[in-house]
Amino acid sequence: MPKKLPDAVQPAFYSLADAAWILGVDHDQVHRAIRVGTLRAERRRSRLVIPAAELLRVLDGGAR
Repeated sequence: MPKKLPDAVQPAFYSLADAAWILGVDHDQVHRAIRVGTLRAERRRSRLVIPAAELLRVLDGGAR
């Protein structure tokens, strides 16, 4: 019986460049949104990353 491979898992965090591409905005707009507090970012291994849940919130038009 063949082994079933697990379904592809979405990443838990996205780089700022990936987040900008997903949101369809410029890299600078992502930085600005983080700076003013409309987009939450975290430091992971000294890099700023955007949690996947935060991107989903923004894409759904959710407000804090």
